[in-house]
Amino acid sequence: MAEATQVKFSNPAPLGLAGFALTTWLLSMINAGWFSGDAMGMVLACALAYGGTAQAIAGIMELPRGNTFGATAFLSYGAFWWSFALFVLFLHDKVPAAFVGWYLFLWGVFTLYMWVGTFRAARALQLIFLVLWITFFLLAASEWTGSAALHMAGGYCGLVTAVLAFYLSAAEVINEAHGRTVLPIGAP
Repeated sequence: MAEATQVKFSNPAPLGLAGFALTTWLLSMINAGWFSGDAMGMVLACALAYGGTAQAIAGIMELPRGNTFGATAFLSYGAFWWSFALFVLFLHDKVPAAFVGWYLFLWGVFTLYMWVGTFRAARALQLIFLVLWITFFLLAASEWTGSAALHMAGGYCGLVTAVLAFYLSAAEVINEAHGRTVLPIGAP
């Protein structure tokens, strides 16, 4: 009789979080006013390759692990980055700002209920989703009102979101490598 072997799947969350964090950081530097729109090309390249594709791969890797939250989050935000890149490349001047506001608002709604889904997860993950839904709502409001201050506030919230996502990605890699908690993530 053949002995059953257990397959151990790697944790795709650090990959997805890093792809999200790096791309969010780059875009948020523009939104916060640190760089002009001339830097958008690098954001788009990163959005397609890392924010979009790597997150989608992480989401697919969550499926055999049975992680509905992780699969939904990474596949959705991977698709967000693809849609963002396609919008900037092909539709930017053809879509009214108010409609872009609705796009951002609905991503905020999605993120808000995903945040509720983190209430039994690590505090670091809760904070990422908390700040992210605020970011989306600020950016949506800036599109609806034309407010540069709201746009900048959304950019700064995006920077905080990126730092939190980088931290959780690093914590998951480092803690696993050391077999103990080196970087705390806040037990649920």
